[in-house]
Amino acid sequence: MSEFIKNGDRIRLSELNLPQDLKKLSLTQCRQLCGELRNILVDTISSTGGHLASNLGVVELTMSIHRNFNSPEDKIVWDVGHQAYVHKLLTGRADRFSTIRQEDGISGFPKPSESVHDAVIAGHSSTSISTACGIAEAMRLQGKDDYTVAVIGDGAMTGGMVYEAMNNCCFDKDSNLIVILNDNNMSISKSVGSLEKYLTSLRNSEEYLDTKRKVEQKLNKIPVVGSKAAKGMKYVKDAIKSTILPRNLFEDIGFIYLGPINGHSLNDLEQAMRMAKSYHRPVFVHVKTVKGKGYLPAEKNPGEYHGISRFDVESGNPEISAGDSYSTVFGKELLRLAEADERICAITAAMKYGTGLQYFGKKLPNRFYDVGIAEQHAVTFGGGLAAMGQIPVFAVYSTFLQRAYDQLIHDVAIGGLHLVLGIDRAGIVGEDGETHQGLFDVPMLTSIPDTVIYAPSCYEELRICLKKAIYDDKHLAAVRYPRGAEDISYDFDGSYSDYKLYDSGNDTLIVSYGRIFNEAYKAVDNYKLSCDMLRLTKIFPVAEELIGRISKYKRVIFFEEAISQGSISEKLGAMLMESGFRGKYARVAAKGFIKQAAVKSALDKIGLSSEKMAQLIQNGGGDNGTS
Repeated sequence: MSEFIKNGDRIRLSELNLPQDLKKLSLTQCRQLCGELRNILVDTISSTGGHLASNLGVVELTMSIHRNFNSPEDKIVWDVGHQAYVHKLLTGRADRFSTIRQEDGISGFPKPSESVHDAVIAGHSSTSISTACGIAEAMRLQGKDDYTVAVIGDGAMTGGMVYEAMNNCCFDKDSNLIVILNDNNMSISKSVGSLEKYLTSLRNSEEYLDTKRKVEQKLNKIPVVGSKAAKGMKYVKDAIKSTILPRNLFEDIGFIYLGPINGHSLNDLEQAMRMAKSYHRPVFVHVKTVKGKGYLPAEKNPGEYHGISRFDVESGNPEISAGDSYSTVFGKELLRLAEADERICAITAAMKYGTGLQYFGKKLPNRFYDVGIAEQHAVTFGGGLAAMGQIPVFAVYSTFLQRAYDQLIHDVAIGGLHLVLGIDRAGIVGEDGETHQGLFDVPMLTSIPDTVIYAPSCYEELRICLKKAIYDDKHLAAVRYPRGAEDISYDFDGSYSDYKLYDSGNDTLIVSYGRIFNEAYKAVDNYKLSCDMLRLTKIFPVAEELIGRISKYKRVIFFEEAISQGSISEKLGAMLMESGFRGKYARVAAKGFIKQAAVKSALDKIGLSSEKMAQLIQNGGGDNGTS
């Protein structure tokens, strides 16, 4: 910032050396800057899509954090990370902000490779306090007196890992650990459960705290005796507080608790931050914010604007009206089946709308369970329902199912219980990048005995597979499907089979399943390739009779939208080798973590677009089995 800029001058983000210059600004200038930040957020996300409401709610909070702490020496750990857009703008990335979530642009989540101000990569919920505890302890061991700040939302507080972390925060040692609860009464959907009721009781104590502040302010205005009277009343005030406001959960665990604080008052936030820093032991700062603050459509519908596609700024309407998707088809079909069968129950982990379960929740609330961001509990809870003869269906994004692997084995599979998984966002999801790609559910689930996995290629097949998973299978069963709408390129006759071989007498066979089968079909059809095709629907366990049917081909290529290690294509290759197959076998699947990009672009880079498939086949690629 130019040294000629005075405290009364109006400033712009582009004029500042960030984040250092924030400390030089007056609160009035900071408030002006907050307005500019909100305009940037709305204008940019209306063009790129992204997480809007959560970031609008933390503008003042992020500003205050960077005014009172010294990043990157002080480490700021953002839970989930989708609310770190303002942090990115205030740490030197404003000139690249228009590229957020775009291919070769900046990530929609914290990423240390992108900036020294991002302490760790984060994309899943309820991890910040554990990470911050580790960082703070490392600082203590290294003799550093820098601060570690974990910023966590009230939705993330429903995750059990939070309490594991708080139970191990080294309260018996000096620690510059500060946990900031961004309490906006929301996660993605509205927060639920006993914790939400508990936080509500803490929020309601704000009236007492407001009265306390007003009394102190009036006393301090009295000449000579005012400040002494205020100090003298501290003991009375503390006694009253202990009577009116008993010790809370966070104090009982060992934190010093401050709050609730108005998260949109820079003055209140400044006082809270300075006080938190002064203790040099774990402090819990409870900040109350409004999700979507400053943009009326987002304030009115914060869930809708949590993660939104492109939209018109003036009206708030999305550019493309949403029609059916795999998620909504799944949700509507599950409701249809449940209306005829009282045993069917639906479970979500704070993703009612994302997984299409809003229809079930509205029509059959008595059998609908939103457990909060607690995938581990969701699986074991489902196991309990199954043990009593209910048919639980847990709809969950592929990336979030990863968190419940132990529970799937220990609390469902070993006991032979019947739990159905609706695995949404299976495969490439696009702009959210590495932390959200749904590439690991296949190798994860195929390692669990007696598990059945379906991968429908169109809406009608999804309906059929869901019914089979509910009624035909007796143990752990999963139906996996991609994000977005169907793009069916072949004629589906409405009947079910575990697999279908399109045999035209060629010596090359293409194998695939799910969304990618449609790409493979387009490759063969559009480029007039001389290939037979095999469409798998029940992808696991692999049907043993397939080996004999495949073995007649001289060349087999398996295209798969999953991570290569442990994939179905790997398992099929091993079965072919064991059977003595002498043809050429190749497989194309994801290798490593896939960065953010549009779905079509990401699939193309992996080699799973129809164009890339056709090129591979025409050029004779894959014959060495290394593709």
